[in-house]
Amino acid sequence: MSFPRPFYRWRPHPWHGLSVGPAPPQVVHAYIEITPFDPVKYEIDKETGYLRVDRPQRSSSHPPALYGFVPRTYCGSRVGALMADAGGGDGDPLDICVLSERPITKAEVIVNVRVVGGLPMLDGGEADDKIIAVVENDPVWSHVDDLGGLPEALVARLRHYFMTYKLVPGADDGDGAPPVSIGAAYGRDHAESVISAAMADYADEYGS
Repeated sequence: MSFPRPFYRWRPHPWHGLSVGPAPPQVVHAYIEITPFDPVKYEIDKETGYLRVDRPQRSSSHPPALYGFVPRTYCGSRVGALMADAGGGDGDPLDICVLSERPITKAEVIVNVRVVGGLPMLDGGEADDKIIAVVENDPVWSHVDDLGGLPEALVARLRHYFMTYKLVPGADDGDGAPPVSIGAAYGRDHAESVISAAMADYADEYGS
């Protein structure tokens, strides 16, 4: 019996065992951890590769897009150097938000996506960029090739979600400051630079 190539006898780790995508940094794979229908934040377990419940969301906010990461990326010194005031990357795979016209309700799926921009999020002094992409063959969004092709309201929703998703209703952090800050959204060229930096950081950290 012959098997297709590549053939995996065991389930590959989503971060390390999947490829970064068919044509990086323009077209990449997004491994989806959270859908817009999830009131619970899931996160990849770095040891096993399975999804772990990080926390039930304390606010009423739901993610406005598919949310996951780009395999074989790592936010290290190169990613950190691309963001003002960042002391480095956050040590996680590069986060990505994916817009799809059709509802995708399942997590732990791989999506081919085309990169259009991103949000420069600073979390605890570390770079935690949120790349923005569209499903590559989406019937509505596939024509978009840069951030300016998206409705401003969609980008504003993403910004609001990430500015508030760590807030605990009724809690006071002492100075009233949000736990994260987000600069001006950037377009495709800078987003591709962030992805290339995250791929290089991954090679430094784990080898190619």
